[in-house]
Amino acid sequence: MILSDKTIISLLQEGTLSISPLQDNQIQPASVDIKLGNTFSVVEDSSAAILTFRQEIRYKEIHAEKYLLLPGQFVLATTREYISLPDNLTAFVEGRSSLGRMGLFIQNAGWVDPGFSGEITLELFNANRCAIELQAGHRIGQLVFARMDQAAMRPYCGKYQGQRGATGSKVYLDEEPYDI
Repeated sequence: MILSDKTIISLLQEGTLSISPLQDNQIQPASVDIKLGNTFSVVEDSSAAILTFRQEIRYKEIHAEKYLLLPGQFVLATTREYISLPDNLTAFVEGRSSLGRMGLFIQNAGWVDPGFSGEITLELFNANRCAIELQAGHRIGQLVFARMDQAAMRPYCGKYQGQRGATGSKVYLDEEPYDI
């Protein structure tokens, strides 16, 4: 079930759900607006010019109130808000349609697990032929919350728990067999 504004407010007031900082006007009828933070990360150039799942990827971190996203460029960004979900709530991250219509693709795998705490890292891609100026503090998307049928047996406690800033991929930490 998608949570209404009334339920979101109630959960925030009782401390079951935490979003900080948060202004009252960010709470929408069935979501909470999220704003762009001021941390961006781009993959550093490497001599190999190949990214693999098995090696750590190096990122250049940029702190700025404005970031110019060039055509065809990809950048990691972060939300201004730090969220903490209880074990029985999940959240979907949705980009703003108005920004998508500019050619700005906003993603984060679209899903926040129950039990997650941290800032949300967003993957931004400029599909337009013009540069797009990103402004910290601007509404970038929204969180839609859903209540699970019961609390998670194993709430999230993975490699991104407690993240702050535009956190790069940690896929190299996955314990998957490579001899498939």
